[in-house]
Amino acid sequence: MRKRATAIAGNRSERPAEPSVHQLRLFVVLSEELHFRRTATRLFITQSALSQQIRDLEQRLGVRLFERTSRAVALTAAGRALLPEARAAVDAVARVRRTADAQARQLSGRLVAGTIGAEAAMPHTRAVLSTLLDRHPRMTLQVVSLNFADHFAALLRQEVDVMFLRPPVPAGIEIHRLATEPRVACLSASDPLASLPSVSLAQFAGRPVVAMPEQVPRVWWDFWAEDPRPDGSPVRYGPVVTDMESLLHAVAGGEAMCFLPAAARDLFPRPGIRYVDVTDLTPCNAALAWLATRRDEPNIAAVREAARTVLRSR
Repeated sequence: MRKRATAIAGNRSERPAEPSVHQLRLFVVLSEELHFRRTATRLFITQSALSQQIRDLEQRLGVRLFERTSRAVALTAAGRALLPEARAAVDAVARVRRTADAQARQLSGRLVAGTIGAEAAMPHTRAVLSTLLDRHPRMTLQVVSLNFADHFAALLRQEVDVMFLRPPVPAGIEIHRLATEPRVACLSASDPLASLPSVSLAQFAGRPVVAMPEQVPRVWWDFWAEDPRPDGSPVRYGPVVTDMESLLHAVAGGEAMCFLPAAARDLFPRPGIRYVDVTDLTPCNAALAWLATRRDEPNIAAVREAARTVLRSR
């Protein structure tokens, strides 16, 4: 029997319609899941709608993208060849949308400020935003809370205009320091070190530290994990956490420890958690951050000037 061709027969006298971005996005996600039900669930559509869109995409492209059996879904050779181009097209459209959103915010006088952890509640953050709105009462301000995994990514993707965060930061991001404070160890109450008034870094040797998702910049987490330690020894990592609540849960359960700004004592008290001073741990900074390429945009320049004003007043 002749092998089934991956090309889809059709009327070649008429040019087929161009694939939509939506269809290409479905193709990319299905190529990752290789399962129609899981893909439909992930994309919040019905399985029948997904199947119809993929069939229509194959018709528009003139090639079969997937081999389907009752047990499995697999990319065809044509599907594998087209996948990088489809992913690049989807990413390009997403970049266009993000840039357009950023421009719309700039033209409308709207500022989106991201925060991580409890930065929205910190005095320096409130002072900067209050100063900004006093000077620009017609500016619209939106404050969004982000987790460890996406706070740098949101800035790089221009989903937020500025971020109130804790340095260090990766290349391409500029900062304005707002405050400095000690770092403390966050330990399970059952840890023997938790009952001591203070400890040294050497006493944490061998204790696992909570880990961060892969997309978190290494320069940031190396600082917060103190990796490597002053003696050159690497850190052993425990479970991956994505936000403060999952971090505190892992610590309270004795799975790992971490280092946090001293303000965490007041902002994140939890049963089963103890905060301990570390005698030889360097302090940390709080900062306002923005993309270097956007520093002179009017809304970002306005919040930068508000930050400078707050710092001068102190």
